[in-house]
Amino acid sequence: MTLVVGLISDNDEKAYREEVAGLALWCQDNSLLLNIKKTKELIMDFRRAHHPRTYTPLRINGDPVDRVNCFKYLGVHISEDMTWASHASALVSKVRQRLYHLRQLRKFRVSLRILQCFYAAAVESILSGNITIWFGNCSAKDKKALQRVVRSAERTMGTSLAPLQELYIRRCNSRANNIMRDPFHPCNGLFQLLRSGKRLRCHAVRTDRLRRSFFPEGIRTVNAYLTRD
Repeated sequence: MTLVVGLISDNDEKAYREEVAGLALWCQDNSLLLNIKKTKELIMDFRRAHHPRTYTPLRINGDPVDRVNCFKYLGVHISEDMTWASHASALVSKVRQRLYHLRQLRKFRVSLRILQCFYAAAVESILSGNITIWFGNCSAKDKKALQRVVRSAERTMGTSLAPLQELYIRRCNSRANNIMRDPFHPCNGLFQLLRSGKRLRCHAVRTDRLRRSFFPEGIRTVNAYLTRD
């Protein structure tokens, strides 16, 4: 799967169109067939004041490209309104199907260890997929809907499970430490120790969306673990 990102600035779509044309030309030069029917266009407007605006329909080699409101890319549902409501809804729907099998295992009176293994493999793996990317900017409503699924699993298994917020913090800490240990990672330079060598330098952020994203959250979680130690 290939993703092309183009910038529309000051109502000028030239740079965006050039990126798409460059992809089509590259496919042609490398004897690749670009399937227009499977190609989707998603436009995200980052302006604070959303004014009604029409965009020129995108065409590749003369064929029109479908414009969508939401698109699944690398396991994550990306919406044009820049919220994670669609992704959270899709996760809840998918996990509820898995809970049926968990209840069936409970009816067969399997051991708690097997139930926990099934939950970790079939349920928690779905809820925690790419969690460091989307969970921080989820709305309170979406987080409650996701947590209700966890509570449903708890009632079925008869044991307590880690809340998603705790799982999110652990994953952020683990991912941040992996980046810090890899000097060749392109984001390694974002995690810088202060002169004391005991805490990471916090970056200045101006928007809540950025503040709740992975890198600021990863720095906060690492600092919290360092302080605790």
